[in-house]
Amino acid sequence: MAKVGVTILDADFGNLQAEVDKVENADFIHFDIMDGHFVDNLSFGPHVVECIKTKLKKVVHLMVEQPERYVERFIAAGADEIILHLESTEMLDELIDKIHKKKVKVGLAINPETKIHWLRYYFDKVERILVMTVEPGLGGQPFMYEMLDKITEIRDESRISIAVDGGMDEKTAKMCVLAGADVIVSGSFVFGSPDTHKAVEVLKKL
Repeated sequence: MAKVGVTILDADFGNLQAEVDKVENADFIHFDIMDGHFVDNLSFGPHVVECIKTKLKKVVHLMVEQPERYVERFIAAGADEIILHLESTEMLDELIDKIHKKKVKVGLAINPETKIHWLRYYFDKVERILVMTVEPGLGGQPFMYEMLDKITEIRDESRISIAVDGGMDEKTAKMCVLAGADVIVSGSFVFGSPDTHKAVEVLKKL
């Protein structure tokens, strides 16, 4: 069975706490942080992470340039895991060490065009690899099927946890699990469903 994280990017921000409350059967809440530079879109900052009340783990995905400027603030806001982009900083090794010293887990994300040979050095340095199965920055994009080969390649080379994010629904998530992923991050499929609780359960059973 896959673990499921729900990204609030596709939630109703006018009723954000209520939206989070509806998906308490998920394994974690996924916060997509975007700065308008690393990706074109803007989202929100650490205050939103801090204000959301949940029993679930809080995973903060930093789609920002120079994430070293922000990690301490998001850790202070309650992040249980920080996901960094391989492409976003020249201080990746020391930043991973810094986050681990705060007793926070680290994930490493890669954009669709990034080759996995850049990842191999980090397989034993982080807790999770996040494969972006869409171009990062906007929710609701169509799944990029060519990313399935990348998931399989990572799984063939490592036992590390593999998460997938982007275009996740019952069909595409199942394909990712079969390819080797063990964590599904979904937003539009869950919050676009008439029964968010049931949508999460569908993904968890894959």
